[in-house]
Amino acid sequence: MTKLFTKSEVRESFPNSSWQGILFAEFEATLTSKSRPFPCVFGVTGQKADQLRYAFLDPLTPETVAPVLKDYLANARDFGRMTSMVIFGRPGPVQAIESYRARFWDLLDGLARLDEADRPDGFSEHLDSDRWEFCFAGEPIFVVCNTPAHVLRQSRRSTSFMITFQPRWVFDGITDSDDPAMLRALTEVRRRLADFDALDPAPFLGSFGAEGNREFQQYFLGDTNETPTCPFHALGAVRTDERKEEKGKVA
Repeated sequence: MTKLFTKSEVRESFPNSSWQGILFAEFEATLTSKSRPFPCVFGVTGQKADQLRYAFLDPLTPETVAPVLKDYLANARDFGRMTSMVIFGRPGPVQAIESYRARFWDLLDGLARLDEADRPDGFSEHLDSDRWEFCFAGEPIFVVCNTPAHVLRQSRRSTSFMITFQPRWVFDGITDSDDPAMLRALTEVRRRLADFDALDPAPFLGSFGAEGNREFQQYFLGDTNETPTCPFHALGAVRTDERKEEKGKVA
């Protein structure tokens, strides 16, 4: 099975000149920059506390991601309050941003088809719902995609196709909190976004469960603020239909 690395293990395992070493150095420099603070203060906190975990996949496909993601989710609560898993694909020729968007959604759809667990209660199967979130191995997960095609939205740029998986519980007490400290932190995220990117923050950024919010719109942000449309009605539709048929046979 592909190994999950801490930041020190990445440095020990890959030469600086390897594609893994180059991508990680770029990622770490972006998150730790003092002259150009990265917008996600929670991700920065997780990186500094060594609560993030990293994987390097070639190829980066549903079949290679699924076992790594399952392993990560089984141990994520032991990694820390601000944990996320960052998966880097091997760099290749830069494609059009819409090609990366299609690849991203095909990846999540493929993962949903491979998932053996039922969706958690309270989470809709349909993307066009304020109760939808990507789920795998019984865990709701917020997913972020970075690509080499992002130019104006630098907060979503990476030298390679890069996916970040954040368990939904990481946001508990943050996006749904009235605590002044949390509210100040969220305000700081928005302020940093405005300084970091060459266009205004996406107007459809919101919180899970809020009326009218659509989580899928926030997963893959383009280089414009045009509101994304649903690429799928539901993910893993074939797998979902098979489960329903099996339950019907059992009943």
